[in-house]
Amino acid sequence: MDPLTDVLGLLDLRTAQFGRLEAAEPWAVGFPGYRHIKFGAVLQGTCRVTVAGLPEPVTLAEGDCYLIGNGRTYELSGGRTVRAVSSTEVFANYAPGSTVRIGSARDAVVVGCGFDLSEADSAVLLDVLPPLIHVGGSSGVADAVRGALEMLRAETDAPGLGTPFVTERLAHVLLVHVLRAHVADRGAAEGAWLTALADRQVGAALALLHDMPAHRWTVAELAAKVGMSRSQFAARFTESVGVPPLEYLAGWRIRSAARELRTGDRTVAAIATRWGYSSESSFSHAFKRVMGASPGHYRRQNRSH
Repeated sequence: MDPLTDVLGLLDLRTAQFGRLEAAEPWAVGFPGYRHIKFGAVLQGTCRVTVAGLPEPVTLAEGDCYLIGNGRTYELSGGRTVRAVSSTEVFANYAPGSTVRIGSARDAVVVGCGFDLSEADSAVLLDVLPPLIHVGGSSGVADAVRGALEMLRAETDAPGLGTPFVTERLAHVLLVHVLRAHVADRGAAEGAWLTALADRQVGAALALLHDMPAHRWTVAELAAKVGMSRSQFAARFTESVGVPPLEYLAGWRIRSAARELRTGDRTVAAIATRWGYSSESSFSHAFKRVMGASPGHYRRQNRSH
């Protein structure tokens, strides 16, 4: 199991419809923080993105993509510095599938959408994202991104039958490519599961844990599977991921079990067995330690309807 695919499945990823902005210089639009992740791409021209908490704006060129996480406010602008207009005002009369225009020229064309995640598990991804991920159009993933952006340009230029369906899937493709680029760029020194995937052996161990989460793994067995000594593996995994291997596994099991409790009809005993616990009582003890409530109480309080 690819850990990123597994995590995105847990997060119940949903996409807000794309908005398209065409602007003539000078221009500036201020955006409130999106509750989870905001994606954007420059289809034409150049602009700047200024993210709250970062010291300098970042220049975006045609073909560039960006992600902004954790509800940070930001501003898009082009040309000389002018006062930013609120996006609420700019998009006041926006209708899905239409284009918002500032001025008569098209010095910049930018599209953007939001990604909504399961509130219960959003921290799994949000906590490992930096304030801004910027992927340049000339980066190592440019070829893969370029095709998706061309399709996105065509769909937003002239929306047709099924455009929302197409653009939602393009958004998911672009999100994965941006996250891949982030992993490749940062390497395994971030102390987070996402960037740890860049480490060949730690990434392989994470894949094993996600592929067989119910297996009674030991650190020694994982180390042997990825061709490392026990002590070397334990130290590198902990440094790269931020927690020891079995602690990571326990957390993933409990999060996955909690999702089943919220959304499924399996009994607590069946869920315990599925996620590798020898008894319902051992599962309940582990679950309460992590989630602060027994499985039964958690299900009653968080049941999806």
